[in-house]
Amino acid sequence: MWSNICVLFSLFGCIYSRPNVLFLMADDLRVQLAFNQDAPQQPFVLHPGMLTPHLDQLASQSAVFHRAYVQQSVCNPSRASALTSRRPDTTKVYGSDSYFRTSGGNFTTIPQYFKDNGYLTLGMGKIFHSDTSEVKHSDPISWSEPFYTAPNHKYWKSRKHGSHKAVSRIEQLSHPLPDRQVADKAREALRSMPEGAQSGQSPFFLAVGFHKPHLPWIYPVQMHQHYPLSSISLPNNCFAPVGMPAVAWHKADGFYRYSDIANLEASTDYNATNVLPARIVKKLRRAYYSSVTYVDSLVGELLAELDAQGLRNNTIITFWSDHGWHLGEHGAWSKQTNFEMANRVPMLVSYPPITNQTSININKPVEMVDLFPTLTEMALSSSLDTCPENSRETQLCSEGRSLLPLILSRGESLWKEAAFSQFPRSKNTIMGYSMKTHEYRYTAWVERRKNGQPNWNKVKAEELYDHTRDPEENFNRVAESYYGKTRRQLQRKLRRGWRYVESV
Repeated sequence: MWSNICVLFSLFGCIYSRPNVLFLMADDLRVQLAFNQDAPQQPFVLHPGMLTPHLDQLASQSAVFHRAYVQQSVCNPSRASALTSRRPDTTKVYGSDSYFRTSGGNFTTIPQYFKDNGYLTLGMGKIFHSDTSEVKHSDPISWSEPFYTAPNHKYWKSRKHGSHKAVSRIEQLSHPLPDRQVADKAREALRSMPEGAQSGQSPFFLAVGFHKPHLPWIYPVQMHQHYPLSSISLPNNCFAPVGMPAVAWHKADGFYRYSDIANLEASTDYNATNVLPARIVKKLRRAYYSSVTYVDSLVGELLAELDAQGLRNNTIITFWSDHGWHLGEHGAWSKQTNFEMANRVPMLVSYPPITNQTSININKPVEMVDLFPTLTEMALSSSLDTCPENSRETQLCSEGRSLLPLILSRGESLWKEAAFSQFPRSKNTIMGYSMKTHEYRYTAWVERRKNGQPNWNKVKAEELYDHTRDPEENFNRVAESYYGKTRRQLQRKLRRGWRYVESV
């Protein structure tokens, strides 16, 4: 595909046979970035907007997917799903400790596929859920060289620093921040790529995963200059949605265990009266914003290095997050929900020569399982077969679709009408299956059978949010007679699942 496009777009000077891939990730990054501000049904526009000039610049030369969704809003399941192009019910990864090759099957991953096809694959930071000491969580088979983990990661991850900290310049010198170490390693890798990386004869796949803005929000103190505390606003919907079933709520126990938060003795229950004080909420939001701007600055360094090495015109760049994060909306301080805020993420794909002169805004729902088949078609002109119903023994297949037709048609191609997410509750005995269409988010909390399959005869609770009237999801409409027909239609589509979703 790449060589064919090079012929079609020879005016751009593209002569390369195999492009490089720079695979960039952030952790817990909300969708509320400047390049998404004009997206339709954009919920919770922040004031001030988070400052991300380098990502904005990348977006100006990318396909911008304004409605991109993860398959589960927590790190390990989301990453396992995206990197194998299989949904959580296939990977069997629902929490932090599972390893997809053990729980689901010996599935081929994105970097593994590129390595098997002659690419030098390098990984660093957080790509798979590699926070633990177990080597398996970095998935060694995916990489040409040992995966790089920042030496100071454990030091700065410690709860002794509290939920957030602005690190002084002196302390940054004595204890460099982990994402700083990751960015330096990535720049070193770009400077050391084989000469054939420019010609397309010795291509690389470089995966760089930043830990921020994951808790704790640790960032350089100089980021504060962008966010005077007086300019930080409070969330405008501090209460849970009217009619929200209790099963939809997550208490964010991890967040409330940080000593500075625990000392406030705020309730983790929804619609409680003893909530976090307004001044604390503003400080927390500023810390999150500062962490985001910090990551953006590091992305800028990598893009500058890519340019300095003459690699930009022959490199596909992707940027995405493993899920979003609630910053007090609905009173929540977490991911781990089926709400829009936790499941919708920023997603960019820079694809020279198609996007090197302009951005392409795509407003159709896309999913992270779509990323694998997209990259294989873009870089290697190869397509992935759709996974069979039981794909445990199928090493290579996809439960997504290539995004390339959407990019080439500027979003005008026929495309699936919905994106699917899920989240377990009650020790995985109940699964919340959620579907986002153009107008609605519908969620059914379903009892699971012993074999893990949903028992659709035992739906414990439902949610229906009308994003045309209520993009902030403040009112659960499922019990309103006006939405009865819509609810039944959405319920049928959700039960049929992603394989049978219609194209529009």
